Amino acid sequence: MKGREWHLRRRPRGTPTADDVALVEVMVPEPGPGEVLVRNTAMSVEPYMRGRMSETRSYADAYPLGAPMTGHAVGRVVASGPDGPPVGSWVRHELGWRELAVVPGDAVDVVDVEGVDPAAFLGVLGLTGMTAYVGLRRIAALRPGETLFVSAAAGAVGSTAGQIAKAQGCVVVGSAGSPEKVARLTGELGFDAAFDHRAGPAREQLAAALERAGTDGIDVYFDNVGGEQLEAAVRRMREGGRLTLCGAIATYNATEPVPGPRNLLLMIWRRLRMEGFLVGDHEDLRPDFERDMRAWLRASMVRPLETRVTGGIEAAWPAFLDMLDGGSVGKSIVDLT
Repeated sequence: MKGREWHLRRRPRGTPTADDVALVEVMVPEPGPGEVLVRNTAMSVEPYMRGRMSETRSYADAYPLGAPMTGHAVGRVVASGPDGPPVGSWVRHELGWRELAVVPGDAVDVVDVEGVDPAAFLGVLGLTGMTAYVGLRRIAALRPGETLFVSAAAGAVGSTAGQIAKAQGCVVVGSAGSPEKVARLTGELGFDAAFDHRAGPAREQLAAALERAGTDGIDVYFDNVGGEQLEAAVRRMREGGRLTLCGAIATYNATEPVPGPRNLLLMIWRRLRMEGFLVGDHEDLRPDFERDMRAWLRASMVRPLETRVTGGIEAAWPAFLDMLDGGSVGKSIVDLT
């Protein structure tokens, strides 16, 4: 069978461009023993992929040049061996950026799509939702009634984290990259206050947003950005506060070092704790996450915030660039069929 897939041609310098990749048609082999052939129906584009396009050392291996990139995808099994998932099964796996994928049988998760859009397993019911859940529940130990500040709050993880906190009775303040995104956070998702981080210094914007939310400090900061917003959050943390480091999107396209917080002495005075995490280290929480998230979805306490891109596999790279540039809201999902 023929299929198309995105290959990385060269390492981007700064913001990626169309010249860094190529959409290639390939012959897809029949699955061998222990493998399944999946026709992908949707894939996600995510900030961490930018890091994998570089050779800089990271928690994930760099994408090899001249080979298909990878990422989260959902699809249906079209061919399978006797021990694999039956043909027609919906599965989630990590061989995105292509129309057809031959995947080891032990590398797919069969998902129950009854009453659920299969693409939700790329977002609120996938690693996006679990990242927000782990970051708040285990890393930050968020308690009802506390104040949460989350950066990149109109992104996939940030919007989910904010809604989880609201479901627990917390005061939630978020930052986003445009007035339209700010309006969606406070109007559609129920944030107590939000601000446009492009409108002025983060220090001033955060202080004003906290005042609008009726609070004067932060108990938990869920950081997806780094840089200036991390410094602003440290300044406003209450004694015993916790800072959860999930991402640092302010640095991903930077060609020069991005200054870090200059006020870390406050962490000593206020007995703060800052901790980074990778969601893959916390698989033991998955049953709790899936139980709680399905309950919140049924009760409309969490609503998926998505940018759905049509146009098939051709649209994947433009969707990735738009996401990196802040043009999307929530989870960026490319429909491949």
